[in-house]
Amino acid sequence: IISCASNASHSPVFLLLGLSRTNISHTLLFFLFLAVYLATILGNVTLVLLISWDSRLHSPMYYLLLGLSVIAMGLSTVTLPQLLAHLVSDYPTIPAARCLAQFFFFYAFGVTEVTDTLVIAVMALDRYVAICDSLHYILVMNHQRCACLLALSWVVSILHTMLHVGLILPLCWTRDAGSNVNLPHFFCDHRPLLRASCSDTHSNELAIFFEGGFLMLGPCALIVPSYVRIGATILRLPSAAGRHQAVSTCGSHLTMVGFLYGTIISVYFQPPSQNSQHQDMVASVMYTAITPLANPFVYSLRNKDVKGAFHRLLEWGKVDP
Repeated sequence: IISCASNASHSPVFLLLGLSRTNISHTLLFFLFLAVYLATILGNVTLVLLISWDSRLHSPMYYLLLGLSVIAMGLSTVTLPQLLAHLVSDYPTIPAARCLAQFFFFYAFGVTEVTDTLVIAVMALDRYVAICDSLHYILVMNHQRCACLLALSWVVSILHTMLHVGLILPLCWTRDAGSNVNLPHFFCDHRPLLRASCSDTHSNELAIFFEGGFLMLGPCALIVPSYVRIGATILRLPSAAGRHQAVSTCGSHLTMVGFLYGTIISVYFQPPSQNSQHQDMVASVMYTAITPLANPFVYSLRNKDVKGAFHRLLEWGKVDP
């Protein structure tokens, strides 16, 4: 990240003002976000440990869920600890290098970006095979194939991140040496950085709209047909108990799809006049705090296998202190 100042060789310092204008007490916000962060880490770590420990959960679906929990923890850790530090600071600044690092890892882990949409698309494929072609499930969705699909998701996500980092590096941020750059946000998000730049950001906006939009909505081509076929298969099941069981296996995944794409639509598909900074902030809180927090609870509270593994872990702890 470089400066627009012709006589300056410094890197800008960003002043994060996203929560400074709120009327809510910073002390209250600190303890609220601290509780959210601790609950997110505890819930997702518990889910990862259960899936790793219990052999009954060593199936492709839970293997994918483990990857989703790692993404949730990474996203929260990229944004919330810094937010907590700034809530107790009178001068919430972040140097350019650290801002760029946060931007990179936020994009790599981002809930509204490529990694989650690809992983959720793979999970939709897993549910489709499990319900519509259950006899070949073990052959189609084996551990090796799941590992390859997850690796492919991460590779595409990293390439996507590198593209946007490469486009943001040449931008200028301040015309006066020694001045700070005000960001009306609580972390180094893409759109606030572009709004604060004094350079031409036309190519960045085009990349967000075309490349980012394609990679976010492309998985819909897998998710939507999968659930159309799943719905048709469920309706043909002869027993009500079978239909209920099939719906329950997809309910958690559909909930997270709603969380994810609801946030995407609210941020990226509103007219510019309606896409205010306040709406961006609300959406950012959703995908940096609420969605990672919801991940372990959505997939555990409605899942008999996960709850059974948790009870077995508690019983194992009592027997082997």
